[in-house]
Amino acid sequence: MAIDSDQVFMRRALAMAERAAAVGEVPVGAVLVKDGQIIAEGHNQPIGSCDPSAHAEMVALRRGALAEANYRLPGCDLYVTIEPCVMCVGAMLHARLRRVVFGALEPRAGALQSQLQLLDMDHYNHRIDWRGGVLEHDCGDLMRTFFRARRAAGGTP
Repeated sequence: MAIDSDQVFMRRALAMAERAAAVGEVPVGAVLVKDGQIIAEGHNQPIGSCDPSAHAEMVALRRGALAEANYRLPGCDLYVTIEPCVMCVGAMLHARLRRVVFGALEPRAGALQSQLQLLDMDHYNHRIDWRGGVLEHDCGDLMRTFFRARRAAGGTP
């Protein structure tokens, strides 16, 4: 049986999401891959960094751009535990990613499948392939567990 590299990189993204949860951030993790190698990774950190744009995807894209010394990231694939939002999809388009792979759906704000289908629109000058549902159960469970604990503790749902 062949190893699914999407699952391998999604497992690393899950590890990043667990780091976010450990510091009280919403557990989303992202890993940026080029030529089969991780070049950057990130986890949600808008609360700790006081930066509303510090989603896991944005952190990984920023770090990847620095690593590549280029604001464009052609040939790169981004793995993220939860379906990306509008802001993150916009950044992915500007970065000229090759592909985005996500785990669980984001029913409230997902911009690839759940609410919007931004990458399926034909007016952009760049196309990004995408795949959803990789380790969907694990990614969704991490999010559900986090919010269940938060609600139990009297925090914001």
